[in-house]
Amino acid sequence: MDNPLKYFAELRDPRVERNREHLLEEILLIAIAAVLSGAESWNDIADYGEDKQEWLKTFLTLPSGIPSHDTFNRVFAALDPDEMERGFVAWVSSIAKLTAGEVVAIDGKTLCGTREAGKKALVHMVSAWASANNLVLAQRKVDEKSNEITAIPKLLNALELAGTVVTVDAMGCQREIASLIVEKKADYVLAVKGNQGLLAEQVRESFLLLNSDAVSEEIDCGHGRVEQRRCSVIADLSMVDKAAEWASLKGLVRIESERYHKATGKTEREIRYYITSLRPDASLLNRVIRQHWGIETSCTGCSTWGLAKIWTENVQDMPRKTSPCSIAWR
Repeated sequence: MDNPLKYFAELRDPRVERNREHLLEEILLIAIAAVLSGAESWNDIADYGEDKQEWLKTFLTLPSGIPSHDTFNRVFAALDPDEMERGFVAWVSSIAKLTAGEVVAIDGKTLCGTREAGKKALVHMVSAWASANNLVLAQRKVDEKSNEITAIPKLLNALELAGTVVTVDAMGCQREIASLIVEKKADYVLAVKGNQGLLAEQVRESFLLLNSDAVSEEIDCGHGRVEQRRCSVIADLSMVDKAAEWASLKGLVRIESERYHKATGKTEREIRYYITSLRPDASLLNRVIRQHWGIETSCTGCSTWGLAKIWTENVQDMPRKTSPCSIAWR
């Protein structure tokens, strides 16, 4: 792996020069190495530095030893979030080579421990998760007076998506977002729920009145449950008003899932609907939609590559004015 510091070369040091006891590039490198080794808090990062000090001395100067956890906290809180984001995206792009057909899942999450002083709202982030690479590609903070609809386009514009399949939950089921994904030379699978109003109703009615063009079933066993998923696809868009306004729309998708929990003997059933620019291949769509949920499971436990997520969610006694934004790179 290339030295990640070269991707942060334009990152300005926010500290007053006379107060700089530690080099910014060394603070960055220790933090990156610690997180890649499983660190989940500023204390963990400082402990990692102490444990690996002899090794770190072989290629770092460490003029004042290993920074304390408070120093890591303060420095990252003061860094410019836009500069951090550009460096992070460039670094991750050098590691993650997106392959044709790879699923890039877009999902929002409210982060624990990020409530700013005097405010009720927690920081809400939108993340892009590369399923095959198993890493977070980029993140974007949702502005307080806005929502995911405005944050998703900014996130998409920061990424090279050509040849991938972008999946987005119902909040992102917007014509403008579909058009942007197509402009980025990618395909989309967008969830459709009740908040879509007429579109949701028309998709449901299509499956009641029209024949499916393709059907595929999958069965998964694990984690104490058995899940069966049936994917049906319709290419006939005649019941969707203004279907032509959805860029490259090619099909409607229905996922019928049934989960049997061995421990309780209970069975859960759920039906979900989607629209897609992909051809009516039920097997492919079944797999793509299943991979979307990897952002909820894999990303949650990703201590290796979810660098932005870890630095955001493990803020401890951090100055609230800028920290959540700086650490998450908005």
